[in-house]
Amino acid sequence: MAQTYQAKIYVTLRPSVLDPAGTAVQSGLTHMGYDNVERVRIGKYIELSLTANSADAAAQQLDRICDQLLANPVIENYRFELEELAAV
Repeated sequence: MAQTYQAKIYVTLRPSVLDPAGTAVQSGLTHMGYDNVERVRIGKYIELSLTANSADAAAQQLDRICDQLLANPVIENYRFELEELAAV
């Protein structure tokens, strides 16, 4: 029987990729007096729910979704957390 899962997906730039948005935020923070902020990296956070026959099947589908649509695997890394939702 299919179960519903909640996924929390985090997409971040690879460490070797420059992050102009992060640099701009860090500069803005410095101008505001937050001199102790040393590094800012900007990423994406996505939540979605899906149904699957098992947690493994849901994870495999999420991996494909992230790789094909939500992240650019050339410049971004992704990870996700998967939680089984209680039946209502």
